[in-house]
Amino acid sequence: MLLQIEQIVFAALVFFALIILVAILSSAIRIIPEYQRAVKFRLGRVVGVVGPGLVFIIPIIETIMRYDLRVEVVDVPAQRALTKDNVEVTIDAAIYLRVIDPLKTALTVRNHVPAVAIYAASTLRDVVGMVDLDTLLTHRDEIAKRIASIVDEHVTPWGVKVSAVAIKDIKLPDVLLRAMASQAEAERVRRAKITLASAEYEASKIYLEAAERYSQNPTAVQLRMIDALIEIAREHNLIIVTPPTLEYVALPLAISKREQQK
Repeated sequence: MLLQIEQIVFAALVFFALIILVAILSSAIRIIPEYQRAVKFRLGRVVGVVGPGLVFIIPIIETIMRYDLRVEVVDVPAQRALTKDNVEVTIDAAIYLRVIDPLKTALTVRNHVPAVAIYAASTLRDVVGMVDLDTLLTHRDEIAKRIASIVDEHVTPWGVKVSAVAIKDIKLPDVLLRAMASQAEAERVRRAKITLASAEYEASKIYLEAAERYSQNPTAVQLRMIDALIEIAREHNLIIVTPPTLEYVALPLAISKREQQK
């Protein structure tokens, strides 16, 4: 009976030892994907960057910090800024960043994503304050590149690379939008009047040339008037009163035309 108790206790000890061993092995083995790197610390000191693949660590003594090397898209909260010509605008932007040196990132900045986002928001307000509204609306890409360059220069010591900044939307006050719409409408009216005036000018030159030719031959004027009367006479509900001179011109023409038909 005593022997059986000893065997049961021994089996229980072995079972618990296996559980502890499995727990130790599971905490000692790490699998790092291809798109990640890990910074290993041993008793608080940096050992180096490890990965990708299978990584072994000593439980309790060693720890690791993982960093994703893929591009991250970070939305910058809507920023209210004042342009150079004192127009208040609200700008939505996004930052494209990635970690290029995990060791620098681990040793210099605690949370690199919010840190970059906050600095980018401040830079966005500063850059917008240096340009007027027209430049902001027409050169959006150039302003975004300028912001990306400034932010990238500041965060490079953190081991982070800012590849681009995208300005998604620029919101203007309603009063300014109505004013811009009125300005655009006035510009279209101005162009329409200029086009109409140009057409009138061209037509006046043609009328002047025609008048000079008609002045050389009065009969041509009478014939042109007859053609105009024919066009008017197509409307049967009109009564046309012709000048007396047209009768003297039209009668010989009608007689000659009838003789030709005979």
